[in-house]
Amino acid sequence: MSTLLIMFITSTSIALQSTTVLGLSFFGNEDSTLNNRPIIGILTQELSYSLNEKYPDNYISYIAASYVKFIEGAGARVVPIWIGKNESYYEDILYKINGVVWPGGSTWFNQSAGYADAGYTIYKIAKRMNKNGDYFPILGICLGFELLTYVVAERCEHRIHCDCSNQSLPLEFNPDYRNSRMFGNTPDNIINILKTKNVTANFHQYCVTKTTLRNAGIQKQFRILSFNHDINNIKFISSLEHVSFPFYGLQFHPEKNLYEWAIKKNIPHGELATKISQYFADFFVDEARKNNHTFENEAEEARKLIYNYPVTYTALKNSSFVQCYLFKSNDTT
Repeated sequence: MSTLLIMFITSTSIALQSTTVLGLSFFGNEDSTLNNRPIIGILTQELSYSLNEKYPDNYISYIAASYVKFIEGAGARVVPIWIGKNESYYEDILYKINGVVWPGGSTWFNQSAGYADAGYTIYKIAKRMNKNGDYFPILGICLGFELLTYVVAERCEHRIHCDCSNQSLPLEFNPDYRNSRMFGNTPDNIINILKTKNVTANFHQYCVTKTTLRNAGIQKQFRILSFNHDINNIKFISSLEHVSFPFYGLQFHPEKNLYEWAIKKNIPHGELATKISQYFADFFVDEARKNNHTFENEAEEARKLIYNYPVTYTALKNSSFVQCYLFKSNDTT
């Protein structure tokens, strides 16, 4: 064997050992300061009238499985966060997980001890965490987007009625959208898809507008990133982020492009639509990796994960969701 070949093999071996010691992948550029085992909490919500009619077996809350898959598909795990609990419960669970998703749905904000009450408590805790230098992200989707502006407005109702159900749209970006966390580093090909293709699935009867934010006195707390127009040409906000905290809102449903298959719904499932959905999942899980909260031990973590709960094939009963996690009680683990 030649001297040069021996020197190459030796130096390569040393380099590989070095990257192993540093905790870095030889084929990647992993940041050892990040949490690469993130766990995201998804807030449960009251069963809709439709689901309650189809499953009248004393279920009190649910999570559409598409939100769970959305997070898992980006490299994180999921813990359900229960509605109807006291503040100490939310305080405890938020200090053990790495971010929260407020999912879409059809519940009301004025139901006692429900989705909005839990969301407001979570918001107050997460706001305090971030003020104290503890990076903790929140993502609101559709109803969760509306919940984000609602809790920042201190529960002042400011949404307006609109008609944007079953619309698949491109985004109408605000001119300064690149000066944001959500879209500042987005690849040009993803931006081009979002700008030009009907890839965002909209299913909402309420809208948040620039005027309603201003009337609620919270317009300066948000960076508006994009708009869209409903069937009646009402201009509504379709994506935004909090100016000071890693709180994000999407009025459309990125999880549906990947995981919901209702035949009569106008959900885009093409290659481009799935690319943009995966972008939003990856973006939020990357945000959660910046948080290093952990459970006290592996046993507690295992008890809390969504894997402990059965999933129901709800599409068999003509639900708009393919699968749901249906819960009869708040926290049985």
